[in-house]
Amino acid sequence: MKRALYVILILAAVAAWRDWKLRDIVHPPGILVPEAPSQANLQQAEIFVLDDYRLTRRAEFRIRARVLSREDYHWGSDADLAPVDLALGWGVMSDQAVLDRIQISQGTRWYFTRYEHPAPIPDEDIIRNSGNMHMIPANKRLLDKLRKIRRGDIVQARGFLVDIDHDSGFTWRTSLTRNDTGNGSCELFYLEQLTIESRN
Repeated sequence: MKRALYVILILAAVAAWRDWKLRDIVHPPGILVPEAPSQANLQQAEIFVLDDYRLTRRAEFRIRARVLSREDYHWGSDADLAPVDLALGWGVMSDQAVLDRIQISQGTRWYFTRYEHPAPIPDEDIIRNSGNMHMIPANKRLLDKLRKIRRGDIVQARGFLVDIDHDSGFTWRTSLTRNDTGNGSCELFYLEQLTIESRN
């Protein structure tokens, strides 16, 4: 009985330590990331192979953004390709005063926002200044970095927006615009560089 109690206490301590390590980062009010993502669409398809999947580079992509939420995935072929989704915000969606009035969540590859009326900002501004990005790390080092990201972090990332195809018939398409919504509106981001800015 005592041994079981010790095991429970140890597990509780580990869970508490993990939650503390991944606790949200809160900033003073004000826009932290004034610049929008930078995108340069490619005129010719550039195809490369990742495991058994064909990835087609559609655009060079660079972003500096505030992390609004992070969701990890562990099962299925899409989890092998994109094990982490980041909901990212810039412009007004990097302002703590705005985010304090919006509930943000992720699940089943979607990104959700809820708020009490009156809205802190128009829906169009939420859509235009945030996005749910399926992160495809180029290597394990980048995957390890992704798993250390906390809500509220400011990150810089570079890589490509890609489409994905497989001989089985599996396809996954990236969004190439920041003002779309619904199915197909998320970015498939092949990640080649990632920096987590100082958490001072």
